[in-house]
Formats: sequence, C-alpha cells, structure tokens
Amino acid sequence: MSHDLIAIGGFVLVFALMLLRVPIGFAMGIAGVSGFAAVNGVMPGLNLLMNSPYRTATDYTLSVIPMFVLMGVFATAGGMSRELFAANKAWFGHLKGGAAISTILACAGFAAINGSSVATAATMTTVALPEMKRQGYDTGIAAGAIAAGGTLGIMIPPSVVLLLYAILTEQDAARLFMAGVVPGLLAVVMYIGTIRLMIWRRPDLMPVGERGTREERMRSLKEIWATLLLFFLVVVAMYGGFVTVTEAAGVGALGALLIGVLRGRLGPKAILACLVEALRTTASIFVIAIGAYLFGYFLTVTQTTQALTEYLVSLPVGPYGVLTLILVAYLIMGALMDELAIILLTVPIIYPVIVELGFDPIWFGVVTVMVVTLGLITPPVGMNVFVINSISRDTTLPVIFRGVMPFIASDLLRLFLICAFPWLSLAIPATMR
Repeated sequence: MSHDLIAIGGFVLVFALMLLRVPIGFAMGIAGVSGFAAVNGVMPGLNLLMNSPYRTATDYTLSVIPMFVLMGVFATAGGMSRELFAANKAWFGHLKGGAAISTILACAGFAAINGSSVATAATMTTVALPEMKRQGYDTGIAAGAIAAGGTLGIMIPPSVVLLLYAILTEQDAARLFMAGVVPGLLAVVMYIGTIRLMIWRRPDLMPVGERGTREERMRSLKEIWATLLLFFLVVVAMYGGFVTVTEAAGVGALGALLIGVLRGRLGPKAILACLVEALRTTASIFVIAIGAYLFGYFLTVTQTTQALTEYLVSLPVGPYGVLTLILVAYLIMGALMDELAIILLTVPIIYPVIVELGFDPIWFGVVTVMVVTLGLITPPVGMNVFVINSISRDTTLPVIFRGVMPFIASDLLRLFLICAFPWLSLAIPATMR
C-alpha cells in the first residue's frame, strides 16, 4: 500500500475514533502507532509505543506545563479573580455597562496569572454573572461577555497553548509570550468597544451600576497586590531576561502558593485539592501531547508534511491566499475540536508551509492561537459556552451563543488587523535581549 493511502487512512481513523467519542489523545495515538506499523512493521510500531510516551512525559521542556497549571490553580483558589472583579467594579461599575466592562478587565488580569481560558470562564461565571443578573443585565450579553473574556486566558501570557506551539516549532517561548501581549490587550480594548457599541444601539441591555466610594476604590487597589506581584514575577521577569520560561513557571507556582498561604486562603486541604486538580489537568494535556507526538512520527514516515508543503506552496494563490485557506481550515476545526488537539495535530504539518512561504513563525503562532481560540465561543462546540451553561443551568446555550456573537465579530476584525499589520505582535519581542 502506498504511503499516501496510509496517510489518508490515518486521518480517517483519527476522525472516526473522535466521532465514536474516543478522547483525542488516544485517537491520535492509536492512528499514529497503527500507521507507523503499517509502514515499518509491527515490532517498530510497538517499540514506538513503548518509548515515545516515556520520552514525552520526561521531557524537561514540557515540565513548564504543570508549573503554569499549578500557578493558575493556586491563584484561582486564592480568590484573586474575585479581587480583580471587585477592583474593576469599584472603578468602572458606575458606567453604563460597567459590570460587563469590569468583567472583561478582570478576565484580562486573571489571564495574566492563570493561562487557561476554560478556568477563566468558569471562575468569572461564579463571580460576575450573578452580579450582572442582579443589576438587570440582558442574560445573553452578560454570559457572552464572560465567554469572550474567558478567551483572553489563552492569549495573554502565560498561555499553555502558546507554550506548546513554541515547543513544537522550537521557538523562543518567552518571545512568543511577549508577542501575545499586544493582541491580547487589543482584544480587551475591542471587547470594551463592542460593549459600548451595543449600549449605543440598545441602551436597555445594560444598566448603570453603583458608584464605588473613594474608600472602596483605595481598598480595592490594596487587595490586588498579589496579582501584580505574580505578574511581575512571571511576565516582567521573562521579558527582562532574568529568568527562563521554566524558571518563571516554577517561581510563579511557588509565589501563588506562598501568597495564598500567607493570606490564610490556602490551608492543607485546599493545597491538596489544588495539587489534585493540577495533576488532572496536566495529565489530560500530556495524554493529548503523547498522542500528537505518536501521530507526528506517523506523518514523518509517510512524508505527509513534505507532500502537503509542496502542494500548498505550488498553489497559484500567493502566500496570503495559502494563509487564508489555512486560517479558514482552523476556524472550522476550532468549532469542532479542542484547541490543544488542533495545535498539536496540525502545527507539525502547517509550520513547514509557513516557513517556506516566508511568514514569521512567532507571528504565525499568535495568529494560530487567535484562530483556535475562536472555537471556544463558536457553535456547535464552544467550550467556554458549555462551561458557563454547566455552572449557570438557567442560562441556556442558545442565549449564550446569541450574546457572544458581537464578540466573535470583534475577534474576526482583530484577526484581520494582526494579519494585515504583523508588527502589532512582533514589536515587543523585537525589543527583547
């Protein structure tokens, strides 16, 4: 059987297993080992299955993942999200739509110490949604703001998805993190602009909140010192070159733990619960990573990557035409698959194409993450939407999807801007030593 037919069969097997609700990591692993064995024989395939998972699980470069996950879990358990929302509400709550604006700003702040979009959406649902409902917000708009704000966790550093892209493409993770800063901040500004535009069109959707007193504002600033400290320890230290990404992750996890303990918010039981949650999250990420690496070996022996690169580069549509085709494919996959699986499955295939076409790999990493992030809030899957629905059962899926649509339009406009003006994401990395 030709390598091309084996490669096609491997992809068909992956998607067939996914349709049967087999976890994506196992689906890629089964297809990868089976395809590798079809090309090289059963014993080499079994050797691959025996050695590759061990090498992946013990890879030092991947040790940064559990540290960043642990930092986010400790920060969540330490109540930092509530403090961020309270601080922003004290300063902006008196504006029309102030609670929604406060939610977006709190999501951005929490994303800088959490790095998980789903965790950000889940946390802010418990913190911000009841407050916006109490003030009389349209339920769809309130839930939509939280779902969209939650996506900031995957863009503003530290981000596990950006980190995995850096590992797969052997790019500098610190530079990639810094490349996400401006697009992340641009998302915050454009989300707030979207809220203001909705208020202009339908003033009844979002009411005016209470004005925070001077004392409440000053007290709120004192309560967010922990978030600022963690941000300095991780992001600023990486930008200055004082620590590596792995060191920053370790310092961040330790810092979040010590802050929680010193403030009396993390006792022995809470710490144990955080460790268990971080272990579960890390294990699920590593299962997907192991499956992706196994599938990657299969793609290598069938020369799928080389064949696809030659085909796409030869298309008579130019570099940006090929880029458009890739981004459309990512948009479709993002609405159907987990963002980690998309990155791990496709980047080894697409990355050589991008390099051959002359695009900057750091810039493309940011663009890729932006596109797959859209899948967190677009139907039919929309993980953030389902998380909000699972926590607030009276907020139905159609209502949330309706409320998030204006923010999806904002994200598409932001994607166009980053593609049209790559310097928006590359300006900060260019200043690093």
